[in-house]
Amino acid sequence: MKALEEKILAEGKVCSGDILLVGGFLNQRIDTDFIFRMGEEIHDLFKDSRVTKILTVEASGIAIALAAAQCFHVPMIFAKKSSASNFSGDVYKSKVHSYTHNKDFEIAVSKDFIKKTDSILVIDDFLATGEAVEGLLDIVKQAGAEIAGVSAAIEKGFQGGGDALRAKGIRVESLAIIDEMDGENIKFRS
Repeated sequence: MKALEEKILAEGKVCSGDILLVGGFLNQRIDTDFIFRMGEEIHDLFKDSRVTKILTVEASGIAIALAAAQCFHVPMIFAKKSSASNFSGDVYKSKVHSYTHNKDFEIAVSKDFIKKTDSILVIDDFLATGEAVEGLLDIVKQAGAEIAGVSAAIEKGFQGGGDALRAKGIRVESLAIIDEMDGENIKFRS
């Protein structure tokens, strides 16, 4: 998505440790018009797939997942990062490591929300090493549901998570893939 690449170049900031700050439009202050354009793009990429639900992890993936779910006219589910007392019944759980926070989380989704008959599109704001997405895919597998694919707003291609998922036969469509970045330059995959 050329418009996303341009927005990253204009508003993103590269920090040490391969961190890209896009809080000004994607995951803290949200440019709602732009987020819904991204949701439309994800819909266009997966419109020929059977998608019955969208799954993401709290909190930064929620906005883009909601925008895509609205385009598909399907429910959006988010995995909580801690076992909450407001779950009803049993939950699917998986452990994930956050690259950004360098911390392990247990994510959980109520078993009431994903059924064997579902075809789940997993969406996240960033795809770096793939840990969060792997945890979400684990939850989909625990439910016995179908994986429609994975979409990320921004993939850090140089960290290999997206390519590892593709090597497993999972369809991965990222709106922007960064192959290299340093303090001054960002190189996108062609």
